[in-house]
Amino acid sequence: MGSRTEQLRPTTTKMTMNFRFFRSSDINLPVTLRVESLLGQVNSSPPQESGSSGSASELYVECGLYIDGILFGLLTRTRLASIEKPCRWNELITLSAKYRDLTSDAQLAFTVWDVSCPREEVAVGGATLRLFSNKRRLRTGKQKLRLCRGRSADGSIPTTTPGKVPKHERGEVERLEKLLNKHERGQLHHIDWLDRLAFRAIEQVKENEDRINGSTHLHLVVDLRTFEHPVAFQEEGTNPPIQAPILQSNQLVRILDPEAVRPNPNPSENKHLKLARSVTRGVIDRDLKPSSEERKEIQKILKYPPTWHLSGDERQLLWKFRFSLMSEKRALTKFLQCVDWTDAHEARQAIELMHKWATIDIADALELLSPVFKSDEVRAHAVSVLERAEDEELQCYLLQLVQALRFERSDKSHLAHFLVHRATQNINIASFLRWYVTVELYDPTYAKRFYSIYELLEDTLKKTKLDDKSGDKLWQSLMRQNELTAQLCKIMRDIKNVKGGTQKKIEKLRQLLTGLLSELTYFDDPIPLPLDPKLITTGIIPSESSIFRSALHPLRLTFRTSGGGKCQVIFKKGDDLRQDQLVIQLVSLMDRLLKLENLDLQLTPYKVLATNQDEGMMEFIPSKSLAQVLSEHKTIISYLQQYHRDESGPYGISANCLETFVKSCAGYCVIMYILGVGDRHLDNLLLRDDGRLFHVDFGFILGRDPKPFPPPMKLCKEMVEAMGGAESHHYSRFKSYCCEAYNILRKSSNLILNLFHLMAGANIADIASDPEKEMLKLQEKFRLDLDDEAAVQYFQTLINDSVSALFPQMVETIHRWAQYWR
Repeated sequence: MGSRTEQLRPTTTKMTMNFRFFRSSDINLPVTLRVESLLGQVNSSPPQESGSSGSASELYVECGLYIDGILFGLLTRTRLASIEKPCRWNELITLSAKYRDLTSDAQLAFTVWDVSCPREEVAVGGATLRLFSNKRRLRTGKQKLRLCRGRSADGSIPTTTPGKVPKHERGEVERLEKLLNKHERGQLHHIDWLDRLAFRAIEQVKENEDRINGSTHLHLVVDLRTFEHPVAFQEEGTNPPIQAPILQSNQLVRILDPEAVRPNPNPSENKHLKLARSVTRGVIDRDLKPSSEERKEIQKILKYPPTWHLSGDERQLLWKFRFSLMSEKRALTKFLQCVDWTDAHEARQAIELMHKWATIDIADALELLSPVFKSDEVRAHAVSVLERAEDEELQCYLLQLVQALRFERSDKSHLAHFLVHRATQNINIASFLRWYVTVELYDPTYAKRFYSIYELLEDTLKKTKLDDKSGDKLWQSLMRQNELTAQLCKIMRDIKNVKGGTQKKIEKLRQLLTGLLSELTYFDDPIPLPLDPKLITTGIIPSESSIFRSALHPLRLTFRTSGGGKCQVIFKKGDDLRQDQLVIQLVSLMDRLLKLENLDLQLTPYKVLATNQDEGMMEFIPSKSLAQVLSEHKTIISYLQQYHRDESGPYGISANCLETFVKSCAGYCVIMYILGVGDRHLDNLLLRDDGRLFHVDFGFILGRDPKPFPPPMKLCKEMVEAMGGAESHHYSRFKSYCCEAYNILRKSSNLILNLFHLMAGANIADIASDPEKEMLKLQEKFRLDLDDEAAVQYFQTLINDSVSALFPQMVETIHRWAQYWR
């Protein structure tokens, strides 16, 4: 999860069995949900003005949080969606309240509005959902709410627009949907073949019900945030004991025992821990040295990944020998997790020790900026370590450092001032920092904070001088980037309305660039390219600009640069590029880590920048998809022979070209495996004419994949055949490169995990739903339980399993030979 580790440790009560749950008062996360779709037939709007009866209805959903019957914060709206079957929004909504702020009577009110009426908006229907059930348990997962037609949602208590169907009206369909919801949350055992039969039967029941009763009801489907364990309602502090109600029947009554949910319910044990950690014991602790067994246990703890939760005994062990650990830089982050920050004496002693500790690495400093650590002094210490980083290294982490601003206790934190200060020294950092902050202005939960940081950045840059530019000129040049993207968005809207094929749209694009918007052909003032601010652009070349054949019609633009050169950029509107931006940033980082170990795998980390939540730029790399290569040339070898023919080389191509192909295949196989990138097919594997292969389109990461049972490695048989087959020398080198790269990246696993942890609140689709679970998925990919030799064997097995899926006949032959020789 994205909350602090301390807050998400489940509470365990012991009766006849262990039962783990979270308390709502411990979850310091904003309330989030996803508005998915509207099911059912929307009736025509009320009588329309003449001339407007034929207009298509456009709907949006308005969501409000009501606490004790009073609206909390502002109403939030989704985008407009046209009526379809079903009408879909699939939009993530983040509310200003946090789960710890909720009361047991907290409600979500949803109203679907139709804006097609020329004079006023018309309420299609409304529904209200209580966030806690009658058993005081937080509702999670998908919820199908029945709308009260023609009425806006009512957040009062009791509500007049309940979204849940009353018990006396529930039938077989409602019972089955409740079971489906449990199945999606993993509360029912999954049996694939039986599930398919059950789903088919359920659909048949729904169709029969619709035929008999007709589809008179409208339903809104929303998806509430899920947690690893159930969430029980509890207010801040200890709940007073609740007297059990007197019942007429022998019914089991569940109550929350405040003593049972304490971390250490035994008062004697609490007193012992306080005495053991008292300040007076510090004099004795200074001379304590761990025994050989204790030293082994400490070394084991220090190797834990940053996501690991320390047990009580492990915390006490590190605290006991804290003075002897001060020369071990890896131990600081683990030691700071042991501190009881609510104890002023203990916290003061920990801060004193922290400043005397051996200087930590930047990877550990990033961990101290995670939501786990709340102390201002600890976070300031992390910033002091980051000050040693060179600009090139700092840019590798800049995206995550902006996200870490969410976890600061004030708007003008040490981290904020540090980032703004570094922006005054480097145009790249200044430009990227401004864009990263700009995108976060659309997050309602943290908008105020990021507005404050944006103003601090503007005020500071205007007072500085960078690259012989005055502060005002520097800021104006950055602001012209916004004007450029706004004009490109307008062009895309105009092109969208052009009827006809892609060629007509391309003609319209070039006409707009040279006609009404001719200021784009030659800029009045040069503009730093948002993707690479060191590159100063002077205009767009209309004749060399085009449009891709895609539903969103992305633009391929050729910019002139001040040095007389050219650069090509893809501009997209209507697509969230933040996930692609994250993946490419990590590919760039891993490429840097590999090169630091003298392993250059010829990767292509092209640049990506999200300039809004639904728009952005990408660097255009001249290449062809493997689907196109195979369609035109039949094999990869034939394609490479066209550019690097060498009769004396392997397979008729130059040795350098084939080596480049083998290395790039290995690099991307390892990185795509670690990041769990899914939906790999021949259209999103691209090949450059120098032999470098690279991946694009990262809509599915961390193990998500639209295809069932995807192979562990992102290989295709055409790639293996281009290396000479699974028995060739080049394929052996491919496996060797894979294993070497895997072990190098495993050494930097803490850095990569810490960067992911800082992205927990970034509203990125494949992380936001359950950040802690996704972190564990990533951690498992590194197999930190293995040494280097065992990791090599493990990765070779993954490769072999992938090849087995590609060449089943070959595997069957090998299996028969093995049986024969037995």
